[in-house]
Amino acid sequence: MKYRIVADSAANVYVEDKVSFAYAPLKIVAGDTTWGDDRELDVAGMVDALKVYKGKTGTACPSVGDWLEAFGDAEYVVGVCMTGTLSGTYNSAMLAKRDYEEAHPGRKVFILDSLSAGPEEQLIIEKMEEFILAGKTFEEIESMITEYVKHTHLLFSLESLTNLVNNGRVSPIIAAAAGVLGMRIVGKASDQGELQQLHKCRGEKKAAITIYKEMIEHGYTGGKVRVAHCYNEEMASVLKEKIVADYPEADVQILSTGGLCSYYAERGGLLIGFEG
Repeated sequence: MKYRIVADSAANVYVEDKVSFAYAPLKIVAGDTTWGDDRELDVAGMVDALKVYKGKTGTACPSVGDWLEAFGDAEYVVGVCMTGTLSGTYNSAMLAKRDYEEAHPGRKVFILDSLSAGPEEQLIIEKMEEFILAGKTFEEIESMITEYVKHTHLLFSLESLTNLVNNGRVSPIIAAAAGVLGMRIVGKASDQGELQQLHKCRGEKKAAITIYKEMIEHGYTGGKVRVAHCYNEEMASVLKEKIVADYPEADVQILSTGGLCSYYAERGGLLIGFEG
């Protein structure tokens, strides 16, 4: 095995067919219950359980051991993590990189802090796969991926921010707006990897229109789009229709959020990764 792509489970990617791939799972914790964010997770059951749970909840990043297991015995590892600003996942992966390279002289590991999560991570994984299949060297992949992420973005639309507030990811003031019946928060991952509110919208249709306008303002001209939804395929489809109406050849894919993204997006939430 020469190359392996790795990611944390915040990417919502659990398998790849064309290139060796592995993921390091995060965990979601509610009292005595822990859910591992893997491909066997009953996401709907977790979301429903968290909705009625009244105690403190949280998440746990992959351990160094989890990352080393994901690296396997690859000669070259290229990977991506959710934003290091809001999670210790990237730091854990970098410690694993140090240990792996020390234990295996000559092998190389590149880990990218996406400053994002979810579908933007997915776009990065897809681009890594593209470069590997094209025969690029490790150094070329590292350089080209670093350049590529300057042109990818993440937007989100959420109707509840309870879990984000409880974990200190957004302020209660922002969350209060989303708690009003019919209101949704539209925001983005900032250049520093933090969650930034952009708009308050009443209704899903207005939110979808607002998201598309933000995509255009961020330089969207028909590139790839990955829309991850937490049990809101209807709104995801509305957004896709708006995109392909202007860009019929655009590669727009709708997918479901995994455990970690479902925890933060909560039921009804959308995460949109796109090329600008």
